Amino acid sequence: MTDDLDRLTARQLVENLSVGDVSAEEVVQHHLDRIAERDGDLHCYLWVDEEGALARAREIDARRAAGEPVGELAGVPIAVKDNICTDGRPTTCASRILKGFHPPFSAHVIELLEAADAIVIGKTNLDEFAMGSSTENSSAGATRNPWATDRAPGGSSGGSTAAVAAGLAPWALGSDTGGSVRQPASFCGVVGLKPTYGRVSRWGLVAFASSLDQIGPITRSVADAALLLGVIAKPDGRDSTCAHEHVPNYLAELEKPVTGLRIGVPREYFGEGLEPEVEKAVRDALKVYQRLGVDVVDVSLPHTDYAVATYYIVATAEASSNLARYDGVQYGYRSPKPPEDIVDMYSRTRAEGFGEEVKRRIMLGTYALSSGYYDAYYLKAQKVRMLIKQDFDRVFEDVDAVACPTSPTVPFKLGERTDDPLSMYLSDVFTISANLAGIPGISIPCGLADGRLPIGLQLLAPPFAEPLLLRLSAAYESASEVGALSLNRTRDE
Repeated sequence: MTDDLDRLTARQLVENLSVGDVSAEEVVQHHLDRIAERDGDLHCYLWVDEEGALARAREIDARRAAGEPVGELAGVPIAVKDNICTDGRPTTCASRILKGFHPPFSAHVIELLEAADAIVIGKTNLDEFAMGSSTENSSAGATRNPWATDRAPGGSSGGSTAAVAAGLAPWALGSDTGGSVRQPASFCGVVGLKPTYGRVSRWGLVAFASSLDQIGPITRSVADAALLLGVIAKPDGRDSTCAHEHVPNYLAELEKPVTGLRIGVPREYFGEGLEPEVEKAVRDALKVYQRLGVDVVDVSLPHTDYAVATYYIVATAEASSNLARYDGVQYGYRSPKPPEDIVDMYSRTRAEGFGEEVKRRIMLGTYALSSGYYDAYYLKAQKVRMLIKQDFDRVFEDVDAVACPTSPTVPFKLGERTDDPLSMYLSDVFTISANLAGIPGISIPCGLADGRLPIGLQLLAPPFAEPLLLRLSAAYESASEVGALSLNRTRDE
């Protein structure tokens, strides 16, 4: 059985563990061996809890052997993006300014996972403070795409998606502020779900842009995403933005038919900058839906052209505010040189502790919020944000979901865009609107360019319509030859 673990989804692991076909210790040890074998090349993890994960696995095995109750995810390891707090375990956001920081509490999602007896196997690499689209902005170095190691895995959740794609974890958590779950999922050929804003508690997620951030699952199958979302989508009174909406049985929703549903295809997402092989893969995916009895129609989202500018004003403004706390006084890094005064200590600590991209965004955000520019930039961006949301509201009156590419390109080469911030920012051109509108989105594999570079299809739906997204995604996954790419490849390629 242990030789076949790479081919099992997390849901299948749950089933095999429950009937005793494999032990939790064997599952964890297998993934630790995979990490030791491959992570030196890929650099998915910033920290691996080998001792703690094995101890937890043995404890779960002992409880199960004694006939004691165990959680619904008992014995299944999970990788966690390193901007999600884990009690007593490192949480660095891939930044020098938080090097060595061990939070005294766990995020709400970690509490829920550990209550379900999932095992946190390690913390994954990311763009520093989740600011980037390639995982090259990490202070610990870049992660490589397991499909083509000269390529970026996307970002900022590139460590999590690469770990899942390479079999170094059966599933993972990421965070999505402007596409940071979906875009790397597209690049790595896995499933990435951004829930509705407020569907999952942000308590314990280190803030980048508070009105945009959302934690989401990264998995090798749609069913795994449904299972994981059902565990982490619980109300939390510690997060005032967390919705107290009913949590449906997401797995049961996968069995419902899709015949008669309507998918809108926004014409604004199929223009300049979209690579031909990406467009072809997405168009072919839409033909699969038509064969399934789904009505595919053209729609328009007229304010799409303003999404990138709007996002980078709102996100950087909120980032400049959220990152003000890192000053060398309360926790984290402090410049070792004796300061001339308190301002000198603040300035030197932040200059030495933050990377170039984080500094760039703090400066942009501070400028947008400064006296004399607030109305011209930040306030205007919030007004355009509302127009973008209204575009989706109008479209969803006529269609059930929207389909488009996740990324305009296939995975680009490492280093190709590091000196061109604008080009890097445009990597998220198709994903940021969902965050601005607060709606759920999912990326599912829909093809390969040159036989080795994954392409993702993005589906968007009205708020709290995750059941619909998962149902549509599962239908495509079952009907398509390229669904669940990471399960159908040789992991040692």
